[in-house]
Amino acid sequence: MKEPISVNLGEVVVSSDPADVLVAYGLGSCLGITMVDRQRHICGLLHAVLPHRLNGADPYCAKYVDSGIEGLLDAMLKAGADRRNLIIRMVGGANMLTTAGLSKTFDVGTRNIESAHETLQRLNLPLHAEETGGHSGRTVRVYVATGRVTVRVVGGVEKDL
Repeated sequence: MKEPISVNLGEVVVSSDPADVLVAYGLGSCLGITMVDRQRHICGLLHAVLPHRLNGADPYCAKYVDSGIEGLLDAMLKAGADRRNLIIRMVGGANMLTTAGLSKTFDVGTRNIESAHETLQRLNLPLHAEETGGHSGRTVRVYVATGRVTVRVVGGVEKDL
């Protein structure tokens, strides 16, 4: 069995190899956004860090939720996925800084979730499932062979999303 492919901060990985498992470990305020085309057996995973692309950044920069979603979509379509078949799921966006008195500015997780919802709506892409928010980190896995997506909260058990 192959080692899982780790999708690191600010990366997009797309695969059609049924032996691949894509994984983003320890998502705190970051978001893991998955796109799966089960009919064409193509899966992708974005590991986005911040909500909005900065001026001058690459239009498909995966570091940012908005441009990262656009980049993931572009990579999926280039790999042969059909936009109409995409099943999209989102994991992460926790508020890891829970100290009283911190402003919403520091709640990057909530801002990431809002940016993802806005971007998906703008691109007319339906979100099929999400496990977001809270105060715990999560790990997301995408099994390319089946299109299965799982999430595991730190200290918890892996479950289907």
